[in-house]
Amino acid sequence: MSASSDSIELYADDPEWADIEPVRQYENPNPLAPIFYTEEYRDATDYFRGVVKKGDMSPRVLDLTEKIIRLNPAHYSAWQYRYKVLLALKSPLDLELRLMDELAVKFLKTYQVWHHRRLLISHPQLSSSKSSSFYLTAELRFIAKCLVVDSKNYHTWSYRQWLLSNFFSGGERGKEEEEVWKKEMEWIEQMIEEDVRNNSVWHHRFFVVFQSGIRVGDEDREVVRRREIDFAKDKISLAPSNPSAWNYLRGVLDNNNLPYSDLSIFVRPYAQARSPDAEADEVIDLENPSPSKGAQLPCVPAIEFLADVYESGKSRDDIEKAAQLWKSLANEYDTIRKKYWEYRIKEALEVLPA
Repeated sequence: MSASSDSIELYADDPEWADIEPVRQYENPNPLAPIFYTEEYRDATDYFRGVVKKGDMSPRVLDLTEKIIRLNPAHYSAWQYRYKVLLALKSPLDLELRLMDELAVKFLKTYQVWHHRRLLISHPQLSSSKSSSFYLTAELRFIAKCLVVDSKNYHTWSYRQWLLSNFFSGGERGKEEEEVWKKEMEWIEQMIEEDVRNNSVWHHRFFVVFQSGIRVGDEDREVVRRREIDFAKDKISLAPSNPSAWNYLRGVLDNNNLPYSDLSIFVRPYAQARSPDAEADEVIDLENPSPSKGAQLPCVPAIEFLADVYESGKSRDDIEKAAQLWKSLANEYDTIRKKYWEYRIKEALEVLPA
């Protein structure tokens, strides 16, 4: 029986399954919150439990598990047993991967479909074959297509990072590996260009630059730091209220143990009020790009950043300046977090130097 059939045919009525004794799901006589499964799903899962009990690993079990997965893609036991059957039958995993192409797009937000994909692509049948490079680069293209459907799906981004860090960070692929990371950065910049507020892409950029295991020589680290700071500044100037770029900027500084005060000159214009109709500054500072015309200023991330700069100064004057900025957030610019800002003020003033 085809698992993709639209007709509701029960395994209980199929002579091919007469040797399997279905096992019903155990429920208390009076369950507190009974789940009303469809007859089709109940029948399939009853026979699945019967299959597991018997230890059957025949081709028909692949049809059964596929049907259950299509009815309930989060059924982790069906996924787990399906993988065992694939290995037992020595099934061609490239064909299974193509089936997963369909199911991954259909069930993007289901963790199990991505975990199953990991198992497939990391199996020696694919990862150690002569065509491994083909499968890996094809995976990157496939993930990019999935992110067109949902550009912020956590499972898709996690899978991409797993793929990159496991297969392209060992230094064994030479020029191929370098080319993959180069293209990855180009792709990231394109994604940010399309949606500068996509926090998932910013997070992925941080992973690629600082957490992926790419080997960077000592002489290049300063170049990378400067490049990433400048990149974040540029994107902030285009959309000053975008917290993703500000968080990225903080991450770069924290990762490199750089003080926030290093960027005070850049931040101050963003923390000051300005009419949306005001013209951009005539003096162009390439290192500290000004807010774009029409920007709503001041912006909350800049005020918060500048307050952190003052707080780190630890002098009475600095703490009081930080408190004034937090007060402006609490009472005017970020009232939804009023209690938080009041807590920051109270905490800072309690340790105010005498």
